[in-house]
Amino acid sequence: MFWAAHNPGAPSFSRQYRSAIFFHDDEQRRLAEATKNRRQEKGRIYTDIEPLSKFYRAEDYHQKYHLRSVGLLMEELKARYPQERQFVDSTAAARLNGYVGGYGTLEQLEVELKSFGLSQQAEQYIRERVSRR
Repeated sequence: MFWAAHNPGAPSFSRQYRSAIFFHDDEQRRLAEATKNRRQEKGRIYTDIEPLSKFYRAEDYHQKYHLRSVGLLMEELKARYPQERQFVDSTAAARLNGYVGGYGTLEQLEVELKSFGLSQQAEQYIRERVSRR
């Protein structure tokens, strides 16, 4: 999924926006390098593989990127999570962001849709969006 979610063949314009995999242990490093080597057969890869030293969270406005463009869902989620940090840390917002971003199936959505606490109108919107794929 990592390799399909971006263009690893494009060099970054800054260190902040580079493609990177950070590993915790030798097994994670081995797996990252193995997938990079397989992908590299298709062309040059600019993804760095480095040990994780310190995690820096992206600015809040970068969080839930896909979801932020859907006014109806944002309105409901902001009412439920009035503080930005609550919204950013919300599992429901993370799951909905994935669906809006094109990940997950309608069957998966139906299993968890009621747990998001959305209105019928918002539920219908996300169903339609996911079913169009």
